Amino acid sequence: MAILTISDVYTPTIITIIAGFIYKYIFYPSIISPLSKIPKAHWSCSISPAWILWARFQSRENRTLHAAHQHHGPIVRVGPNELSVNSIEGVKTIYQGGFDKHEWYSVFNNYGVPCAFSALTSKSHSQRKRMVSHVYSKTSIHSSPALRSQAHTILSTRLLPLLLSSTHTSQAPHGIDVHSLFCATAMDFITAYCFGLPRCADFVRRRAYREHWLALYTVRTGYGFFAQELPLLSSVFSCLGIKLTPTWASNATRELEAWCKELSDATVRFLDREKEELGKGEGGSVVGTADDPVVVRALLAGIEKEYSAHGAESLLYSTVIQQRELSVASEIFDHVLAGQETTGVALTYLSYHLSQSLDLQRELRQELLTLEPSMRYVSEDRDKEKGNKIKMPDSRQLDNLPILHAMVMETVRRYVPAGGPEPRVTPSSSSCRIGPYEVPCGVRVSASAYNLHRDETVFPDAERWDHTRWLRNEVTTELDDSNGGKEKSNLNRHFWGFSSGGRMCLGSNFAMHDMKLIIAAIYSNYTTYVVDDEGIEPTDAYTGHPKGNSLYLRFERVTMG
Repeated sequence: MAILTISDVYTPTIITIIAGFIYKYIFYPSIISPLSKIPKAHWSCSISPAWILWARFQSRENRTLHAAHQHHGPIVRVGPNELSVNSIEGVKTIYQGGFDKHEWYSVFNNYGVPCAFSALTSKSHSQRKRMVSHVYSKTSIHSSPALRSQAHTILSTRLLPLLLSSTHTSQAPHGIDVHSLFCATAMDFITAYCFGLPRCADFVRRRAYREHWLALYTVRTGYGFFAQELPLLSSVFSCLGIKLTPTWASNATRELEAWCKELSDATVRFLDREKEELGKGEGGSVVGTADDPVVVRALLAGIEKEYSAHGAESLLYSTVIQQRELSVASEIFDHVLAGQETTGVALTYLSYHLSQSLDLQRELRQELLTLEPSMRYVSEDRDKEKGNKIKMPDSRQLDNLPILHAMVMETVRRYVPAGGPEPRVTPSSSSCRIGPYEVPCGVRVSASAYNLHRDETVFPDAERWDHTRWLRNEVTTELDDSNGGKEKSNLNRHFWGFSSGGRMCLGSNFAMHDMKLIIAAIYSNYTTYVVDDEGIEPTDAYTGHPKGNSLYLRFERVTMG
């Protein structure tokens, strides 16, 4: 009679488990999967995500992917279930094809509530976006009396007086840290538009708090790897009492959220009170004035409209409707954080290039002085330099200045502030084709502005900042139009500074207007010189900024003729 040992019983099971593991995690992804036909960025990419995760952890993902695309082509496999795409055709498939966002975006659920940016499904996003997109349209930005009044106040009573003061004090030889100042100015612009001028950040004048706030923001953005890329591992360690995200980083986020929620809640109360008073025939509305909280007003109206139309059946009922104040704060938190950083970074690099060339500044100033009215900073009391005022030009006229537009576009192209990969997921219902390849369901796919903007066939000598490429592009566009407009400008087709498709940057028009207005106000009145540019080279994270987080410029008043 045969006697079965423990090894006889368990050995087949162990072999089966090992064989299944080898098939699922090595043999299938390496040989059988449709993704196996796609060039790999590294030999390990078919069986492990370690290669790309290490690049992300070290904050060198953009450069790493750029090298991979240069070596392997426009579609590269960077993990067992992940692709990087660097072609305009692939971008159209993914971003204009309505692919849902990857769970990577869940970390942007501020206060635990999704916003338009973090909403994963296209349907959920479109419903949120519909509430507020109209106030960020180009038409609204150019015609908004509230924004015009807010901008005039911020420029004429905050930014320009500060620059003027710097030319008269001992600070002049040492210059001003314009990176901090530009982030502050951008924050004042976006918070005024969201909350109304009385409740805006006022970071231009509140320098001490601004520096504290920016320090918190730097901490918050520097420690998001584990929560975004390895959320399950992060949760497991958290249950064991081990926090992969440092406590001080979490505390920084909580303080920033509390700051935004206080302003947001105050604005909601203001608008609720205004509505109540108008219903009683008392008081008046601030619509169209600098006090108007344009964005929060639009959000509240959108929430009310959504509830009236769908009630408890609304897809957004459990979040936007039942958690109204938190949802408004979550949405606005995304707007103000993104708005100050990306605009501040772009303005820093644009002023950096301008400050290295007096000829470039003169060329820009000559164009700016064609504005009617010009943005010259005229003093009502020239002896005491008091009562300085600027006049606001027509926004459409400002937008149509070719040299200014070229400089802004080239800066966003070369130093794209949010240049990292934008992860999406292939449709769960069926496979799809990206370029020549069949891609299965549920694959993480990404393109990045950093890579698209370095296509040498479109942007020759791509690492060089050259605004004239956009001026040459303008001539080409005119020629194309004369031939019936059959071809869209090649540069514009490949410009991806604000993404594309239904989920492109909601605030792109606001950012462009913001940047052009600030640059016009400064260079209509001042000449700038570099004092200290140590650490000006950009970082390589999802959102890039100067490594030193500073740029010191000296301002010299332009003599009025």
